[in-house]
Amino acid sequence: MNKYCNNSDVYESNCIPKTVDASIAVLTPKEDKDFIVRKVTLAIDGSMPNHINEIQHQQYVLKGEAKVIVGDEEYHAKAGDFIYIPAGVAHRYDACYGSGYEFLCMITTKEDKLTML
Repeated sequence: MNKYCNNSDVYESNCIPKTVDASIAVLTPKEDKDFIVRKVTLAIDGSMPNHINEIQHQQYVLKGEAKVIVGDEEYHAKAGDFIYIPAGVAHRYDACYGSGYEFLCMITTKEDKLTML
């Protein structure tokens, strides 16, 4: 692996607990102390249940489509969309439109607590 430039497919991807066919790969080097970039992938019909994080998320959709619910608002998210999820707001994902769904999720390195609803 190179020090500064790598294809995101070379990073280890792990299943996300309590989800259906969802995985995550951390792309940021461990020595970065400011922020973390993660690539999240949902297979066709994959889903991530409603949950809350104590820190905000900023997401950029790379490919596919999904129903994304943030708070009380539902979106048909697709490649090229940017999604902002404030701290403490419930959100969920469903790759229910006949394709998988892949996005980058950017967060700070502040400690986070995830609460499944």
